[in-house]
Amino acid sequence: MIFLGFADDVLDLKWRDKLLLPTVASLPLLMVYFANINSTTIIVPFPLRSWIGYSLNLGFLYYVYMGMLAVFCTNAINIYAGINGIEVGQSLVIAFSVLISNLIEYNGPFRDNHIFSMYLIIPFIACALPLFLYNKYPSRVFVGDTFCYFAGMTFAVVGILGHFSKFLLLFFVPQIFNFLLSIPQLFKFIPCPRHRMPRFNPETGLLEPSVVQFYNKDLSKISMIIFTVFRLFRFIRVVEKLEDKNKKLVKYESSNFTIINFYLTVFGPKREDKLTKHLLFLQIVSCFIAFMIRYQLSKIFY
Repeated sequence: MIFLGFADDVLDLKWRDKLLLPTVASLPLLMVYFANINSTTIIVPFPLRSWIGYSLNLGFLYYVYMGMLAVFCTNAINIYAGINGIEVGQSLVIAFSVLISNLIEYNGPFRDNHIFSMYLIIPFIACALPLFLYNKYPSRVFVGDTFCYFAGMTFAVVGILGHFSKFLLLFFVPQIFNFLLSIPQLFKFIPCPRHRMPRFNPETGLLEPSVVQFYNKDLSKISMIIFTVFRLFRFIRVVEKLEDKNKKLVKYESSNFTIINFYLTVFGPKREDKLTKHLLFLQIVSCFIAFMIRYQLSKIFY
């Protein structure tokens, strides 16, 4: 995965390659899971047990889910990036959350799995902490895709082999929201520039939402519906200009579809260091809520 990150930094890989290569890279991970754990049974929530039963064996579908989890984790950190400290910072928050989870479950039924997770996550934290000191604003080291892919696959490995992959996803709620926001551009429904990071305004010294420009004729019917829905719920900020009244040609200037640009759209321009602190605080709150869901709210359903 480090090689994939380096290749993406140098060669500007297409998104189909970024999806295919992590899928192939996850196969050895799934083989290790099959050989050592091979548990594909999930516990059914109380409201559904009268129809499904206490547990449900997903079989092959569970491995499909874990393969998709590995692909998601690998790319989730990478697309939630673009400002000093955010890539390493969010990885550290998730890593500490994973470590706390391992310590809580240390004497549980999957003790050995959590010990294995700690063997990987503690060295990761030890490496990421000093890196963050150099990567935070003003950054002296830029991590690029190489670190993002490495961090994402590390989380996938500890989550799958530590047998807490579903709990791991709760730590990724901001990344999941960012991915859902990004879908229109990632899948080319809306034009997607090479970089979607916020733009710097030299006059104010603040970061503002970056924008992409396109015409209504560039969008298909499905693309226009998606664009209208995102605009209706104010996930994006749009400025439109009628270029040709006779041809009904409209030019749109839209903020890019990312959580960072969405945050700037809602709360206004920010200094880069403050923006990073706000987003990392959001990540910390999200992980705290994840623990509440796992150890308190889950008692209602399981």
